[in-house]
Amino acid sequence: MTKELSRIYPLRRSGNEPLHSNGHSLGVTLLDFWRWSSSDLISNATRGVLAEFIVASALGIKLDSVRDEWGAFDLETPEGITVEVKSAAYIQSWSQRNLSSIMFRVPKTRAWNADTNVQEKEPRRQAQVYVFALLAHQDKASIDPLNVDQWQFFVLPTEVLDARIRSQHSITLRSLERLAGQAIPYDALREAVRRAVREKTAG
Repeated sequence: MTKELSRIYPLRRSGNEPLHSNGHSLGVTLLDFWRWSSSDLISNATRGVLAEFIVASALGIKLDSVRDEWGAFDLETPEGITVEVKSAAYIQSWSQRNLSSIMFRVPKTRAWNADTNVQEKEPRRQAQVYVFALLAHQDKASIDPLNVDQWQFFVLPTEVLDARIRSQHSITLRSLERLAGQAIPYDALREAVRRAVREKTAG
């Protein structure tokens, strides 16, 4: 691989950067783009990224870097624990006849290395711990994805998912509750993730 085609490491942006024509500002900024593209926090795609951000903040991860969209796992805690975040919600942006059924996708994947552009041969779950983030609020008029009290969190060591006899591709909320127990609030999430790794090590 030539140096000119090596991996690009994104710089953290401020939002003040202008859309421009060869240096001539066109009067709109990157912040305008973010507002235009990402203000619908209930949208499935944006909600998933927001869930990662919320979990990262709960786990004490520094937020002064840039999210790695193509990473083998979503987050790494200050203690070095690798975490995968999955999100779901009862309420969607569109008109609904009923609240959505809750199911999380948990397939094994073939990790891809952005530095080498090489993908692993065998699929597996890449992180040590899974955090399932459920936007549990059920009233459209008052839903606020920025309110962490409207979220519920469930934590499972990856080995528990790997050992499941039922589907290896997805898990329902009922099955998740049987495996993980009661939901964990935002302020207890960091200790729950640590405990999941400690229990795995002790076992």
